[in-house]
Formats: sequence, C-alpha cells, structure tokens
Amino acid sequence: MTEPFRIALIQTTPENDPEANLLRAERMCREAAAKGAVILCLPELFRSRYFCQKEDATFFDLAEPIPGPTVDRLGTVALETETTIIAPLFEKRGPGLYHNSAAILSPSGDIQTLYRKMHIPDDPSYYEKFYFTPGDTGFFAVDTPHARIAVLICWDQWFPEAARLAALDGAEILFYPTAIGWLPQEKAEFGETQYDAWRTVQRGHAIANGLFAATVNRAGREEIEDSSIEFWGGSFVSDPQGRVLAEAARDAEEILMTEIDLSLVEETRRNWPFLRDRRIDAYDGLLQRFRSDTHPPSSSSLDPSFSSSKRR
Repeated sequence: MTEPFRIALIQTTPENDPEANLLRAERMCREAAAKGAVILCLPELFRSRYFCQKEDATFFDLAEPIPGPTVDRLGTVALETETTIIAPLFEKRGPGLYHNSAAILSPSGDIQTLYRKMHIPDDPSYYEKFYFTPGDTGFFAVDTPHARIAVLICWDQWFPEAARLAALDGAEILFYPTAIGWLPQEKAEFGETQYDAWRTVQRGHAIANGLFAATVNRAGREEIEDSSIEFWGGSFVSDPQGRVLAEAARDAEEILMTEIDLSLVEETRRNWPFLRDRRIDAYDGLLQRFRSDTHPPSSSSLDPSFSSSKRR
C-alpha cells in the first residue's frame, strides 16, 4: 500500500487570451508541486473562456492537435516537477474533427494516455454538440506512480455507468475536469438546488464505487455576446464514504490541496462491498436505450384515451 500523497485541483478564472491562461496554468501547477502535490488537474477547456455558449465556427480556431504546443509546455512542467498533470484541451484531431479531451502527462513529460469526453451536452449556453465529436476512448483507468486514476469530463460526471466502468478498470481516484455554472435567469430560483445536485451526484459515485472523486471547476462570470454564465467554482474532493475532504471557494481562483490515503479504498470496500454484490447476470437492460423499447406495456395498462386510431 502506498503512503498518503497530495493532489491539487487547479481552479482558474480564464481570460480571453489563451496564452495568458496557459501561463497561469504553468505557474499554478508549479506552485502546487512546490507544496507537495504529485497529481495535478486543470479545469475543462482551461486555455480559453467557455466558448460553447454560442455556435460560432470561428471558435474552432482555438483547437490544437495533441501532441501540440500546450501538451509540450505542460509536459515540461510535469518533467521538471516530477508530477502527473491532467490537461483538458480542445483537440483538433483532423480537418473538421474536434474533441473535448484530456491528456494525462506522466512525470517523464510524455503523454501517458488521452481521454475524449464521451457524453456531449446540448443545452442553452452549453452548445457542445456543435463543436465536439463524442469520444471513442471508452471509460478506463491508468496507473500513475501514486494511484490508478480515471479521467471523466464534466457532463460525464452525471452518468453512473461511466464512474462504474472506470471503477471496474481499477480506478482509485476519479478526476472530473469541469466547466459548470449558473445561468443568470435561473440562479435565484434554482441555483442552490443545481449546486447541491452537482455535489451530491459525484459524492454518490464515490460512495457507490468505493473510491475518491476529485472535481475541478472554473470560477467567475464569462460573457459571450448576449449569453452569460457564472461559473460556480466549488472544486472539491470526496473520499470513498462521500465525505468532502476539501472544497474551494465559489468565486475565485484557488489551488485546492488534498491528502489522499488509498487505504480508505480497501477499508471502505470491505465494509460496503458493492462490487462484490453486483448482479452482473441481471444487467442486460443497461445496454438498451429504454426498457419499454423491448418490453412494451400491455394494452390494459395504457390510458383509455390512447388508441391506434389516434396515432399520426
């Protein structure tokens, strides 16, 4: 069993200038490493403001290849600080083919692996389907010198299947680079409910899978034309029992340092043996879009007003 170690979530407030954002990331990663962190995670799409508020083809110019300039520079930081760095980027895979991705950089400065966001949202001010092709990497874990980790990106964090498959591949820590916040017109009525749901679902993944969940968000208000999002910060780390070990401010940049003791994974799974008691013989329905597609309700259970004559 490894000794306890420290991770760092780098909560930033991006500017319009990608170079300034990269310089900030380099500086904050070096600062986190100087404080003893050995795994560092940046927020989703950290090199720019959240451009998905609008559908605008000019924003494709923000994308870059992987390997590419950002990976090269952060790889140098990883090498010099002997850390693992999770670098979420707007990836240009080829002409007209783009992904929302995260490169995992090893302490040697190399790309250890690449995760491409699997679940792509399309909601008001979150028009990601316009920009990103759904990922093709699947859900997996990878070994680092200190822990076996998995990376899932933002919208992925709402799906229990993603967390479970990462856990089944041996993940001990789930990292969730994120860009989530309030729409101004919704905050007063729904803001705290949305924020609580966001924290609760990830704590639930930690509990259900007996592992650590580490979520890093951005902070600050970002406006693109007539659209605005107030990113709510609040980066946090949950242990395998769902306890929040550390939480960042809601409205400011911060390096959130947390000590991780992997012995809690084994200890928790011995007492809450969810993986042991899974009924893998009974989960075929998870491979269907919706169970009623193959098990239609009987006519007697339908509303009497429904009939074939009323279908159009």
